Amino acid sequence: MSSAVEAEEPDPDDGLRTAGPGYDGPVEPRPARPRPRNSFALVVDGVYGPFFAGKLLANCGIWVQNIASASLIYQLTRSVFLVGLVSFFQFTPQLVFAPLSGAMADRGNPRRQLVVGRFICFVGATLLAGWVWATNELGDVPAWLVMATAMIAGVGFTIGGPAMQAMLPSLVREGEVGRAVALDNLTFSVGRAVGPAAGGVLAATAGYEVAFGVAAATHFVFLLAVVWLRVRPVARTEGASFSVRDGVRYLRTDPVVAVLILGVAAVGVGADPAITLAPALSASLGGGPELVGLFASAFGVGAFVAFFVQAVLHRYLDHPHLAPLGLVLLMASSVALPFTGDAVAALIAFGVGGAGMTLALTAFTTLLYDRVPREFIGRIMALWLVGFVGSRPLAAALSGGLADLASVDAALGMTAVMVLVGAWFCRPSVLRRPVPGR
Repeated sequence: MSSAVEAEEPDPDDGLRTAGPGYDGPVEPRPARPRPRNSFALVVDGVYGPFFAGKLLANCGIWVQNIASASLIYQLTRSVFLVGLVSFFQFTPQLVFAPLSGAMADRGNPRRQLVVGRFICFVGATLLAGWVWATNELGDVPAWLVMATAMIAGVGFTIGGPAMQAMLPSLVREGEVGRAVALDNLTFSVGRAVGPAAGGVLAATAGYEVAFGVAAATHFVFLLAVVWLRVRPVARTEGASFSVRDGVRYLRTDPVVAVLILGVAAVGVGADPAITLAPALSASLGGGPELVGLFASAFGVGAFVAFFVQAVLHRYLDHPHLAPLGLVLLMASSVALPFTGDAVAALIAFGVGGAGMTLALTAFTTLLYDRVPREFIGRIMALWLVGFVGSRPLAAALSGGLADLASVDAALGMTAVMVLVGAWFCRPSVLRRPVPGR
């Protein structure tokens, strides 16, 4: 008898809705699952749209502050190493405390956590803008203050970063995460294209206090956008553990996730020369803060163009192929920069690196969202944050120190080798390994 009942049960995927086994009444069609929306529809969506717009503006502000800080430190000290220390202080908190922040995002309220993090970023940028504005002579601005406010921003990113990444799947429908990841990376690309140039121009014309004030304002606008955001609830697994230790142990369950995080770290290393080494490269070509901003913007323009190129490439290459391809382009950028004899050639080389960053980062991040269960996503994306921005303190300190001790060319060569090693570990045959248990 049970077998007969089982035979009458409808297939859950046959598109029909019934009242249950043995029901003889009329059968209604099951509502079709909404088709994934295109990028434009996501951007104008009432849930994802404000998040996208706020993050786009904030990412521009981040790069305004980064370039203004790097240019100010170089103007004050003429030391590439100290320029690298700005990145070191900004990203070290993320390297140390991001896993704890990721666990908080998995068990708590990611939106509230993101608001707190952005408020701290706003405070840091406002403090620096006010101090510079109140100082009569720019030379009286202490270098430690720039580094201290960079660390304040780093604390804000540490608190809000994993929460921001964990929120992403709850802002879109099923099947739209990959497109949302690409758009999320687009905000970073546009920020790198617009922010550095704006930061360099603002610092050189209106003054450093205006540049830092603009950065503070963008953080505050994003904060308001998140406060008013309507976040779709995310189902949680009953009895799931939210400890940091269990999040790290998950890497043993699926070692490919660890490889993907290693690839993200390689992207962070390959992207660092556009900030740490840009002031010295600009000086060697007779430029100032404006050229520093243009170098970082060229990196961002390349990343922006690659957003559209990757849609075409994805027809022929899957994410396991696009990820190492992006790393190879990042490596090629570092290899080419020592041979550039003018600003135009250097801008092109930075643009190639930016394109590589978009291809690699989008592919690595999408593969992570596809593999990782939702109850672990905050902690794993915290490790993503450690990989991407946590690698920057090491890369900045090493490349800045090597540039001071030897040359900028030697620092670029070291960067190229590190990225190449990452590309070898992230070859397609490794990234295609199936998820254990599926």
